[in-house]
Amino acid sequence: MSNHPKNPVLFPYARDQGHLETDVVSTGDLPEAAVVENMMQQTYELHVDLSEGTVASYIPKLAEADPGWFGLTLASATGSRFSSGDSQQEFSIQSIAKAFVYALVCDAVGHDEVRERIGVNNTGLPFNSVMAIELNEGHTMNPMVNAGALTTTSLVSGSTWEEKWEFILQGLSAFAGRDLELDEGVYASEMETNMRNLSIARLLQSYGHITVDPARVIELYTRQCSLRVTTEDLAIMGATLANGGVHPITGTQVVGADVSRDVLSVMASTGMYEASGDWLFEIGMPGKSGVAGGIVTIAPGKGSLATFSPPLDAAGNSVRGVHATRHLSHKLGLNLFSSTARARQ
Repeated sequence: MSNHPKNPVLFPYARDQGHLETDVVSTGDLPEAAVVENMMQQTYELHVDLSEGTVASYIPKLAEADPGWFGLTLASATGSRFSSGDSQQEFSIQSIAKAFVYALVCDAVGHDEVRERIGVNNTGLPFNSVMAIELNEGHTMNPMVNAGALTTTSLVSGSTWEEKWEFILQGLSAFAGRDLELDEGVYASEMETNMRNLSIARLLQSYGHITVDPARVIELYTRQCSLRVTTEDLAIMGATLANGGVHPITGTQVVGADVSRDVLSVMASTGMYEASGDWLFEIGMPGKSGVAGGIVTIAPGKGSLATFSPPLDAAGNSVRGVHATRHLSHKLGLNLFSSTARARQ
Protein backbone atom coordinates (compact mmCIF):
# COMPACT_ATOMS: atom_id res chain seq x y z
CA MET A 1 0.00 0.00 0.00
CA SER A 2 1.17 3.52 -0.75
CA ASN A 3 1.57 6.06 2.05
CA HIS A 4 1.18 9.08 -0.22
CA PRO A 5 -1.83 11.34 0.34
CA LYS A 6 -4.81 10.89 -1.92
CA ASN A 7 -5.91 13.46 -4.45
CA PRO A 8 -7.45 16.39 -2.58
CA VAL A 9 -11.22 16.37 -2.92
CA LEU A 10 -12.16 19.99 -3.40
CA PHE A 11 -15.88 19.22 -3.41
CA PRO A 12 -16.38 16.63 -0.64
CA TYR A 13 -20.15 16.98 -0.74
CA ALA A 14 -20.15 15.34 -4.18
CA ARG A 15 -18.83 12.15 -2.62
CA ASP A 16 -21.15 12.43 0.39
CA GLN A 17 -24.21 12.62 -1.83
CA GLY A 18 -23.01 9.98 -4.28
CA HIS A 19 -22.37 10.43 -7.98
CA LEU A 20 -25.40 12.42 -9.06
CA GLU A 21 -27.04 11.57 -12.38
CA THR A 22 -28.25 14.30 -14.74
CA ASP A 23 -31.79 14.22 -16.10
CA VAL A 24 -31.69 17.46 -18.07
CA VAL A 25 -29.04 18.20 -20.68
CA SER A 26 -28.31 21.16 -22.92
CA THR A 27 -27.53 20.34 -26.52
CA GLY A 28 -27.84 22.13 -29.83
CA ASP A 29 -27.84 21.69 -33.56
CA LEU A 30 -25.19 22.26 -36.20
CA PRO A 31 -26.06 24.54 -39.12
CA GLU A 32 -27.64 22.85 -42.14
CA ALA A 33 -25.45 20.43 -44.10
CA ALA A 34 -24.75 22.73 -47.04
CA VAL A 35 -23.47 25.45 -44.72
CA VAL A 36 -21.20 23.03 -42.85
CA GLU A 37 -19.82 21.52 -46.05
CA ASN A 38 -19.08 24.92 -47.54
CA MET A 39 -17.44 26.19 -44.37
CA MET A 40 -15.23 23.10 -44.07
CA GLN A 41 -13.89 23.64 -47.59
CA GLN A 42 -13.42 27.36 -47.02
CA THR A 43 -11.51 26.65 -43.82
CA TYR A 44 -9.27 24.15 -45.58
CA GLU A 45 -8.46 26.61 -48.36
CA LEU A 46 -7.89 29.44 -45.89
CA HIS A 47 -5.25 27.53 -43.89
CA VAL A 48 -3.68 24.99 -46.26
CA ASP A 49 -0.82 27.35 -47.20
CA LEU A 50 0.25 28.12 -43.63
CA SER A 51 3.95 27.29 -43.42
CA GLU A 52 4.66 27.75 -39.69
CA GLY A 53 5.58 24.89 -37.40
CA THR A 54 7.96 21.95 -37.32
CA VAL A 55 7.26 18.25 -37.75
CA ALA A 56 8.02 16.29 -34.55
CA SER A 57 11.38 14.53 -34.72
CA TYR A 58 12.04 13.20 -31.20
CA ILE A 59 10.21 10.06 -32.34
CA PRO A 60 12.23 9.35 -35.52
CA LYS A 61 9.40 7.70 -37.45
CA LEU A 62 7.19 10.78 -37.08
CA ALA A 63 9.84 12.93 -38.75
CA GLU A 64 9.04 11.17 -42.03
CA ALA A 65 5.60 12.81 -42.24
CA ASP A 66 4.82 15.11 -45.16
CA PRO A 67 4.50 18.66 -43.73
CA GLY A 68 1.96 19.44 -46.44
CA TRP A 69 -0.65 16.97 -45.19
CA PHE A 70 -3.79 18.72 -43.94
CA GLY A 71 -7.13 17.09 -43.32
CA LEU A 72 -10.39 18.13 -41.65
CA THR A 73 -13.48 16.17 -40.66
CA LEU A 74 -16.56 17.23 -38.71
CA ALA A 75 -18.88 14.43 -37.56
CA SER A 76 -22.30 15.26 -36.17
CA ALA A 77 -23.94 13.47 -33.26
CA THR A 78 -26.40 12.06 -35.79
CA GLY A 79 -23.66 10.45 -37.90
CA SER A 80 -23.21 12.93 -40.75
CA ARG A 81 -19.59 13.55 -41.78
CA PHE A 82 -18.06 16.49 -43.63
CA SER A 83 -14.43 16.30 -44.77
CA SER A 84 -11.88 18.35 -46.66
CA GLY A 85 -8.26 17.78 -47.65
CA ASP A 86 -6.32 14.71 -46.51
CA SER A 87 -9.10 13.26 -44.37
CA GLN A 88 -8.21 9.69 -45.42
CA GLN A 89 -4.51 9.99 -44.59
CA GLU A 90 -3.65 7.68 -41.69
CA PHE A 91 -1.43 8.82 -38.83
CA SER A 92 -0.71 7.56 -35.32
CA ILE A 93 -3.23 8.65 -32.70
CA GLN A 94 -0.53 9.39 -30.10
CA SER A 95 -1.71 11.29 -26.99
CA ILE A 96 -5.27 11.61 -28.27
CA ALA A 97 -5.66 7.97 -27.19
CA LYS A 98 -5.38 9.15 -23.57
CA ALA A 99 -8.91 10.54 -23.62
CA PHE A 100 -10.52 7.40 -25.04
CA VAL A 101 -8.60 4.90 -22.91
CA TYR A 102 -9.55 7.03 -19.91
CA ALA A 103 -13.19 6.72 -20.99
CA LEU A 104 -12.90 2.92 -21.16
CA VAL A 105 -11.29 2.74 -17.72
CA CYS A 106 -13.87 5.12 -16.24
CA ASP A 107 -16.61 2.91 -17.63
CA ALA A 108 -15.02 -0.21 -16.12
CA VAL A 109 -13.83 1.18 -12.78
CA GLY A 110 -16.25 3.96 -11.90
CA HIS A 111 -16.32 7.72 -11.30
CA ASP A 112 -15.13 7.90 -7.67
CA GLU A 113 -12.35 5.31 -8.00
CA VAL A 114 -10.86 6.94 -11.10
CA ARG A 115 -11.09 10.42 -9.63
CA GLU A 116 -9.25 9.28 -6.52
CA ARG A 117 -6.62 7.15 -8.29
CA ILE A 118 -5.80 9.46 -11.21
CA GLY A 119 -7.08 12.96 -10.37
CA VAL A 120 -8.76 15.67 -12.44
CA ASN A 121 -6.77 18.86 -11.79
CA ASN A 122 -4.37 20.60 -14.18
CA THR A 123 -0.68 20.39 -13.28
CA GLY A 124 0.18 23.66 -15.03
CA LEU A 125 3.33 21.88 -16.21
CA PRO A 126 4.37 20.11 -19.44
CA PHE A 127 2.82 16.77 -20.45
CA ASN A 128 5.91 14.73 -19.51
CA SER A 129 6.79 16.56 -16.30
CA VAL A 130 8.50 14.58 -13.54
CA MET A 131 8.37 17.61 -11.24
CA ALA A 132 4.56 17.44 -11.22
CA ILE A 133 4.74 13.98 -9.65
CA GLU A 134 7.25 15.00 -6.99
CA LEU A 135 5.37 18.20 -6.13
CA ASN A 136 2.27 16.11 -5.47
CA GLU A 137 4.08 13.47 -3.41
CA GLY A 138 3.93 10.80 -6.06
CA HIS A 139 0.33 11.27 -7.04
CA THR A 140 -0.86 11.90 -10.58
CA MET A 141 -3.06 14.93 -11.17
CA ASN A 142 -5.04 14.11 -14.32
CA PRO A 143 -5.23 11.48 -17.09
CA MET A 144 -4.18 13.75 -19.96
CA VAL A 145 -0.54 14.14 -18.88
CA ASN A 146 1.80 11.19 -19.28
CA ALA A 147 1.94 10.24 -15.60
CA GLY A 148 -1.84 10.08 -15.30
CA ALA A 149 -2.17 8.32 -18.66
CA LEU A 150 0.33 5.65 -17.61
CA THR A 151 -1.63 5.09 -14.42
CA THR A 152 -4.84 4.90 -16.46
CA THR A 153 -3.30 2.30 -18.78
CA SER A 154 -2.13 0.27 -15.78
CA LEU A 155 -5.78 0.01 -14.67
CA VAL A 156 -7.26 -1.44 -17.88
CA SER A 157 -9.19 -4.69 -17.56
CA GLY A 158 -7.58 -8.05 -18.26
CA SER A 159 -5.79 -10.82 -16.38
CA THR A 160 -2.91 -10.96 -18.89
CA TRP A 161 -1.10 -8.26 -20.83
CA GLU A 162 -2.53 -9.55 -24.08
CA GLU A 163 -6.06 -9.34 -22.62
CA LYS A 164 -5.32 -5.78 -21.52
CA TRP A 165 -4.20 -4.90 -25.05
CA GLU A 166 -7.35 -6.45 -26.51
CA PHE A 167 -9.42 -4.38 -24.08
CA ILE A 168 -7.80 -1.19 -25.40
CA LEU A 169 -7.79 -2.24 -29.05
CA GLN A 170 -11.42 -3.37 -29.08
CA GLY A 171 -12.52 -0.34 -27.09
CA LEU A 172 -10.86 2.23 -29.34
CA SER A 173 -12.08 0.33 -32.40
CA ALA A 174 -15.62 0.51 -31.03
CA PHE A 175 -15.23 4.28 -30.70
CA ALA A 176 -14.05 4.47 -34.33
CA GLY A 177 -16.66 2.04 -35.65
CA ARG A 178 -13.99 0.00 -37.45
CA ASP A 179 -11.03 -2.24 -36.59
CA LEU A 180 -8.03 -0.02 -35.91
CA GLU A 181 -4.55 -1.32 -36.67
CA LEU A 182 -1.15 -0.87 -35.06
CA ASP A 183 1.55 1.06 -36.90
CA GLU A 184 4.44 -1.28 -36.21
CA GLY A 185 7.04 1.22 -37.45
CA VAL A 186 5.85 3.97 -35.12
CA TYR A 187 5.59 1.51 -32.21
CA ALA A 188 9.18 0.32 -32.69
CA SER A 189 10.46 3.88 -33.09
CA GLU A 190 8.73 5.05 -29.91
CA MET A 191 9.92 2.07 -27.88
CA GLU A 192 13.50 2.99 -28.77
CA THR A 193 13.04 6.54 -27.43
CA ASN A 194 10.75 5.91 -24.44
CA MET A 195 13.26 6.39 -21.62
CA ARG A 196 11.50 9.34 -20.02
CA ASN A 197 8.12 7.60 -19.90
CA LEU A 198 9.77 4.54 -18.39
CA SER A 199 11.36 6.75 -15.75
CA ILE A 200 7.94 8.28 -14.97
CA ALA A 201 6.37 4.81 -14.67
CA ARG A 202 9.13 3.61 -12.34
CA LEU A 203 8.78 6.75 -10.22
CA LEU A 204 5.05 6.10 -9.91
CA GLN A 205 5.81 2.49 -8.97
CA SER A 206 8.20 3.70 -6.25
CA TYR A 207 5.31 5.66 -4.74
CA GLY A 208 3.03 2.63 -4.97
CA HIS A 209 0.80 4.26 -7.56
CA ILE A 210 1.52 1.78 -10.34
CA THR A 211 1.28 -1.70 -8.88
CA VAL A 212 2.17 -3.76 -11.97
CA ASP A 213 5.34 -4.09 -14.05
CA PRO A 214 6.12 -0.54 -15.28
CA ALA A 215 7.98 -1.84 -18.35
CA ARG A 216 4.88 -3.73 -19.48
CA VAL A 217 2.75 -0.64 -18.83
CA ILE A 218 5.06 1.32 -21.14
CA GLU A 219 4.70 -1.31 -23.86
CA LEU A 220 0.92 -1.18 -23.56
CA TYR A 221 0.82 2.61 -23.50
CA THR A 222 3.09 2.88 -26.53
CA ARG A 223 0.91 0.45 -28.44
CA GLN A 224 -2.21 2.51 -27.81
CA CYS A 225 -0.39 5.64 -29.01
CA SER A 226 0.68 3.83 -32.20
CA LEU A 227 -2.77 2.96 -33.52
CA ARG A 228 -3.45 4.36 -36.99
CA VAL A 229 -6.42 6.69 -37.47
CA THR A 230 -7.72 9.28 -39.92
CA THR A 231 -9.52 12.53 -39.21
CA GLU A 232 -12.74 10.70 -40.10
CA ASP A 233 -11.98 8.13 -37.40
CA LEU A 234 -11.15 10.78 -34.80
CA ALA A 235 -14.21 12.87 -35.58
CA ILE A 236 -16.58 9.92 -35.18
CA MET A 237 -14.76 8.87 -31.99
CA GLY A 238 -15.30 12.36 -30.62
CA ALA A 239 -18.90 12.40 -31.84
CA THR A 240 -19.49 9.24 -29.79
CA LEU A 241 -18.56 11.20 -26.66
CA ALA A 242 -20.70 14.10 -27.90
CA ASN A 243 -23.61 11.65 -28.24
CA GLY A 244 -23.62 10.35 -24.68
CA GLY A 245 -21.30 7.44 -25.45
CA VAL A 246 -23.44 6.04 -28.27
CA HIS A 247 -21.71 5.61 -31.63
CA PRO A 248 -23.67 7.81 -34.07
CA ILE A 249 -23.46 5.29 -36.92
CA THR A 250 -23.34 1.80 -35.37
CA GLY A 251 -25.66 2.66 -32.47
CA THR A 252 -23.33 0.85 -30.06
CA GLN A 253 -23.23 2.15 -26.48
CA VAL A 254 -19.45 2.31 -26.20
CA VAL A 255 -19.40 3.98 -22.75
CA GLY A 256 -22.09 5.39 -20.50
CA ALA A 257 -23.45 8.92 -20.80
CA ASP A 258 -22.05 9.75 -17.35
CA VAL A 259 -18.60 8.61 -18.49
CA SER A 260 -18.82 10.81 -21.58
CA ARG A 261 -19.65 13.79 -19.38
CA ASP A 262 -16.71 13.06 -17.06
CA VAL A 263 -14.24 12.63 -19.91
CA LEU A 264 -15.30 15.86 -21.60
CA SER A 265 -14.93 17.72 -18.30
CA VAL A 266 -11.36 16.52 -17.91
CA MET A 267 -10.54 17.21 -21.55
CA ALA A 268 -11.83 20.77 -21.19
CA SER A 269 -9.68 21.54 -18.16
CA THR A 270 -6.52 19.53 -18.90
CA GLY A 271 -6.61 18.21 -22.48
CA MET A 272 -4.20 20.79 -23.89
CA TYR A 273 -1.80 20.56 -20.92
CA GLU A 274 -0.51 23.90 -19.58
CA ALA A 275 -2.22 25.73 -22.47
CA SER A 276 -5.68 24.39 -21.57
CA GLY A 277 -6.87 27.72 -20.20
CA ASP A 278 -5.87 29.58 -23.35
CA TRP A 279 -7.46 26.86 -25.48
CA LEU A 280 -10.76 27.03 -23.63
CA PHE A 281 -10.72 30.83 -23.73
CA GLU A 282 -10.05 31.00 -27.48
CA ILE A 283 -11.89 27.92 -28.76
CA GLY A 284 -14.32 26.92 -26.03
CA MET A 285 -14.41 23.15 -26.58
CA PRO A 286 -12.89 20.12 -24.85
CA GLY A 287 -9.88 19.10 -26.92
CA LYS A 288 -6.94 16.76 -27.17
CA SER A 289 -3.89 16.90 -29.42
CA GLY A 290 -1.25 14.40 -30.47
CA VAL A 291 2.36 14.84 -31.50
CA ALA A 292 1.72 13.30 -34.94
CA GLY A 293 -0.39 16.38 -35.74
CA GLY A 294 -3.92 15.34 -34.85
CA ILE A 295 -6.40 17.34 -32.79
CA VAL A 296 -9.92 16.33 -31.76
CA THR A 297 -12.44 18.74 -30.22
CA ILE A 298 -15.98 18.04 -29.09
CA ALA A 299 -19.19 20.06 -28.87
CA PRO A 300 -21.53 18.01 -26.64
CA GLY A 301 -24.81 17.20 -28.32
CA LYS A 302 -23.59 18.58 -31.64
CA GLY A 303 -20.59 16.62 -32.79
CA SER A 304 -16.82 16.58 -33.08
CA LEU A 305 -14.15 18.22 -35.21
CA ALA A 306 -10.88 16.46 -36.04
CA THR A 307 -7.89 17.99 -37.81
CA PHE A 308 -4.55 16.61 -38.95
CA SER A 309 -1.42 18.45 -40.04
CA PRO A 310 2.08 17.42 -38.86
CA PRO A 311 3.88 20.78 -38.36
CA LEU A 312 3.62 21.69 -34.67
CA ASP A 313 3.94 24.91 -32.69
CA ALA A 314 6.16 25.33 -29.62
CA ALA A 315 3.46 23.80 -27.39
CA GLY A 316 3.32 20.65 -29.54
CA ASN A 317 -0.01 21.38 -31.24
CA SER A 318 -0.64 21.33 -34.98
CA VAL A 319 -0.37 24.89 -36.33
CA ARG A 320 -2.94 24.43 -39.10
CA GLY A 321 -5.11 22.39 -36.75
CA VAL A 322 -5.25 25.12 -34.09
CA HIS A 323 -6.06 27.83 -36.63
CA ALA A 324 -8.70 25.72 -38.39
CA THR A 325 -10.34 24.64 -35.14
CA ARG A 326 -10.53 28.20 -33.85
CA HIS A 327 -12.06 29.35 -37.14
CA LEU A 328 -14.68 26.59 -37.28
CA SER A 329 -15.54 26.94 -33.59
CA HIS A 330 -16.54 30.52 -34.32
CA LYS A 331 -18.16 30.01 -37.72
CA LEU A 332 -20.22 26.91 -36.81
CA GLY A 333 -21.24 27.90 -33.28
CA LEU A 334 -19.27 25.13 -31.54
CA ASN A 335 -17.96 27.18 -28.59
CA LEU A 336 -19.69 25.91 -25.45
CA PHE A 337 -19.71 29.35 -23.88
CA SER A 338 -21.26 31.30 -26.74
CA SER A 339 -24.75 32.64 -26.17
CA THR A 340 -27.11 35.36 -27.33
CA ALA A 341 -29.43 37.48 -25.25
CA ARG A 342 -32.85 36.01 -24.46
CA ALA A 343 -35.82 37.99 -25.73
CA ARG A 344 -37.50 39.90 -22.91
CA GLN A 345 -41.03 38.78 -22.11
